[in-house]
Amino acid sequence: MDVVVIETRPLGDRSYLVHDGEVALVIDPQRDTDRVEAAAAEADVRITHVAETHLHNDYLTGGLILARAHGAEYLVSANDDVAFDRTPMADGGTVQVGRLTVKAVATPGHTHHHLSYVVSDGEDQAVFSGGSLLYGSVGRTDLVSDEDTEDLTRAQYSSVRRLAAEAQPDAALYPTHGFGSFCSSGPASSARSSTVAEQQESNHAFTDADEDHFVRELINNLTAYPSYYAHMAPANRQGPGPADLTVPESVDPAELSRRLADGEWVVDLRHRVAFASRHLQGSVSFEYGRGSSFTAYLGWVLPWNQKMTLVGSEEDIEKAIRDLSRIGIDSPDAALGTDPSALAPGTAVVHYPRVGWAEMLHGRSAGDVVLDVRRTDEYDAGHVAGAVNVPLHELLGRMAEVPAGTVWVHCATGYRSGVAASLLQRAGRQVVHVDAKYGPS
Repeated sequence: MDVVVIETRPLGDRSYLVHDGEVALVIDPQRDTDRVEAAAAEADVRITHVAETHLHNDYLTGGLILARAHGAEYLVSANDDVAFDRTPMADGGTVQVGRLTVKAVATPGHTHHHLSYVVSDGEDQAVFSGGSLLYGSVGRTDLVSDEDTEDLTRAQYSSVRRLAAEAQPDAALYPTHGFGSFCSSGPASSARSSTVAEQQESNHAFTDADEDHFVRELINNLTAYPSYYAHMAPANRQGPGPADLTVPESVDPAELSRRLADGEWVVDLRHRVAFASRHLQGSVSFEYGRGSSFTAYLGWVLPWNQKMTLVGSEEDIEKAIRDLSRIGIDSPDAALGTDPSALAPGTAVVHYPRVGWAEMLHGRSAGDVVLDVRRTDEYDAGHVAGAVNVPLHELLGRMAEVPAGTVWVHCATGYRSGVAASLLQRAGRQVVHVDAKYGPS
């Protein structure tokens, strides 16, 4: 049995190609299925089965697309209400994928009908746990509804024990979430691999012998999650279509100027340093790059399903289009180029100051405002005296709550505050971007 990991770092998730050298099972593929196709071609295997551990809340699946393209069986929980044909899987159900035996194990918690899969080749086992058992923690349990959260948390506590009982201790563990995804909960580990036995020794879902305590702690430590999640599960029930990953022709300069003047969303992908020093008036900064959480924050902060134009290099725009397709933001327009004045002649090119933490602490004038755009839980754990807290994902709806005066805006690292500074300036405020790691001392 070979397992090929297909990582989606911008969303903190993994998909898997599991094969016996001839035929393959794909688990939890994302919508841009060309990556799976490439992995299967490199391994020289045929995709005969595609499986979902659950109806995903943080991305659009590529499962239906892939299954149809290959005439593969599509394994989906029998209890999930979906609008397409599938091979219904229930607890204890098995399928044969070449020399591999795939057994479904009901592991409710992340969702009501969550399944994990135990795959065996007769000697070795691998456990594909989706949003159930993660490295160091478990999948969050509050995505279905507030009313269901406690029951699902208790189910999660039981599910990891049931899963461990179904697997060999040395079985390799392959979760879908837990690599930066907001679908994770608790003290997720930074491990890149693990086994069932290792998790039994270290994961708080196992080591906490008091179920009530585990439930209280997990629920109390759940933090905010992206608003676009509300659109993912309904779309996955219908079965998403393929993504269009083509880069469109560049928007005409006069048209880009019109869009800015009309208040449309024009998203600048350049580094936040370049944006602060020089950008088109009315544009907003969502820096694209490794580790930037670009997809999650753009989908979280900007209004859903509104016209959008991406501004940046062709390489960044191509990658951003792929990333955004995974959460259902399809076919944005593009203005190719990194020189603001050339992209929209006649539109003002503006800037705002960037400062470090020492300047933020000691360089403000009387009447200036400190705006902390971290999440509420981060603010409650410690903040600058007198700072106003409006989390970035709430800023557009709460702009009127930011007091008058020049706004010095900070977060934990500088990324979120860069987005916030651009939104504030777009709204007509005087801003200073605190582009530094949080450090009030």
